[in-house]
Amino acid sequence: MAESKETRRFFTVARLFFLLVVIPLLLISSLIAFSIFQLGSSSKKQAITVLDKKSQEEILLRAKSIAGDIADFLKERQRDVLIATILPPDPSAYEKFVKENRKALWVKKGDKIIKIQAPLYKEMSLIDREGNELIKIVNGKIAPKNKLVNVSNPLNTTYKSEDYFLKAKGLSKGEVYISHVTGWYVSKSEFKKGKRFSGVIRFATPVFDKNGFAGVIELALDVRHLAKFTDNIIPTQPERVFEADASTGNYAYMVDNRGFIISHPNDYFIVGLLKNGKVVPPITKENLEGMPQKGTQVLNFNLLKYTNPDLYQIERDASAGHSGIKVYKFEGHTKFVAYAPIPFFSKDYPPPGGFGWIGLGVDIEKFKEQALSTSKRIEKEAQTWISTIIIILVVAVILLFLISTLLARGITRSIDAEVPPEAEEAAKHYDDDKIIDP
Repeated sequence: MAESKETRRFFTVARLFFLLVVIPLLLISSLIAFSIFQLGSSSKKQAITVLDKKSQEEILLRAKSIAGDIADFLKERQRDVLIATILPPDPSAYEKFVKENRKALWVKKGDKIIKIQAPLYKEMSLIDREGNELIKIVNGKIAPKNKLVNVSNPLNTTYKSEDYFLKAKGLSKGEVYISHVTGWYVSKSEFKKGKRFSGVIRFATPVFDKNGFAGVIELALDVRHLAKFTDNIIPTQPERVFEADASTGNYAYMVDNRGFIISHPNDYFIVGLLKNGKVVPPITKENLEGMPQKGTQVLNFNLLKYTNPDLYQIERDASAGHSGIKVYKFEGHTKFVAYAPIPFFSKDYPPPGGFGWIGLGVDIEKFKEQALSTSKRIEKEAQTWISTIIIILVVAVILLFLISTLLARGITRSIDAEVPPEAEEAAKHYDDDKIIDP
């Protein structure tokens, strides 16, 4: 009889423990598993959504935002050269100015990608009324006197063809000449070996004294600071990257007001100069077969009417100051481009097109493949997590069952030890009806 009571107590305690611990654990685990399943399902749906109308509009808004940021950046550089006109004509003052004007860049050093604060300007110079350089800072250092040249002759300039002195000489006070992107061309073979485009944009303004025109102040912007606005962008994701991969078809690029590409993941599309200072010819209908074979593939959208009329139409629309979206077919692929003009205007970059425009492009077929691959990976990870939770849950229930058995047994024995058999027997004969109310 005592053994039967002990058994009943044991099972009562075990049931209480099960209700209070095991069932909540099961409920929480089920909720976690369901949440992971729902998250995986939701992420999968988002991953396989292929540029619906809302996504296209978001990319267009991003293009407009980036174009506005580029315009603001260029306006700041325009102000910098005007500020430079009030600096004392001293090499140390110019050197300090260059060192203090820095912005962040991601660069590759060896096998590592690091963030550095790089000078905005590769060069800064004070030039007299005859074109002679009086002070020059090159790569942050003061150039020695024997390295100073007369830049009124374009052949003496860094890129053997620049006329920034002559252009700035004819301006009024407060006006700024702004050159196009200028740099040595990077061929396809050089690009594959790791070489990247390096060039400048010249900002030059005249200075005056009591006798009138006294010379020119010039700043040479490192174009890496301009290119980073598009080079580090993937149109379909918010995170920035070190270098976009053009083979994915998912990247951004920049075009100037002449139609030349000035920023692109494949640097051999960027307009550049030969060592003699002559511009590398862009691809046209006539040289379409020969130029790529030579490894020179400079692109000018104004010359693509017969090879890619859709890109030509985008150039025409953006040059008219319009932003928009275009979906078209090219070589069997469906292409999407969101484009926006860069609203920076000057004598050299007049309205309505201004400085140029940017394009955010996506190869929809390749994006679809990547999206499906991502959705499969998400589904696999979700299943792995659910399987792991089930295993943990089974192990936990077994352990808790063993613990509950031990606890129930211990509690039952404690109760038996506290309640003697005589008291238990007396409790059987306890009757509330026999209690007399005083």
